[in-house]
Amino acid sequence: MIRKKICMVGLYGVGKTSLVKRYVESMFDERYHTTIGVKIDKKDVVVERTPVSLAIWDMAGEDEISQVKVSHLRGASGYLLVVDGCRRSSLDKALELRARIEQQLGPLPFMLVINKADLKHQWEIDAADFERIYKEGCSFMEASARTGNAVEAAFVGLTRSILTAGGAARGTADGDDD
Repeated sequence: MIRKKICMVGLYGVGKTSLVKRYVESMFDERYHTTIGVKIDKKDVVVERTPVSLAIWDMAGEDEISQVKVSHLRGASGYLLVVDGCRRSSLDKALELRARIEQQLGPLPFMLVINKADLKHQWEIDAADFERIYKEGCSFMEASARTGNAVEAAFVGLTRSILTAGGAARGTADGDDD
């Protein structure tokens, strides 16, 4: 089985932990839980007929990009860059964070996840923001940790990108690596 490390990256309160909990445990908790440091969850999946063991690193969010520990991403095969659709500033900071990650670690497969699709009537992100995301060359999905909408698709989409982008070079495999 191929092992892959993926990281959850974004500012505080965007829903990184809730997305992981929904994906790994099929649960959602209304209470806000602050992540301190890094919390690691595991999930075994099959993507494109390839068994993959995911180590999902849920990293603490920060208001300041300079405080986000890019070093936690070392060895990662890819990352989910999470944005709160109700906070435009989280998109601005996420795009800054992506640039910082690429500057320090080079390009990694990633997926931009705009969380809180169940609150779309409260979103601050608009058509101009979607155009900017497109121009930045970001693959993105709208998801909801609360309802579960598109959560699995985001993780599977990232895993598929990792596997098709030659991501096997990043990560480890047990046994033969055909």
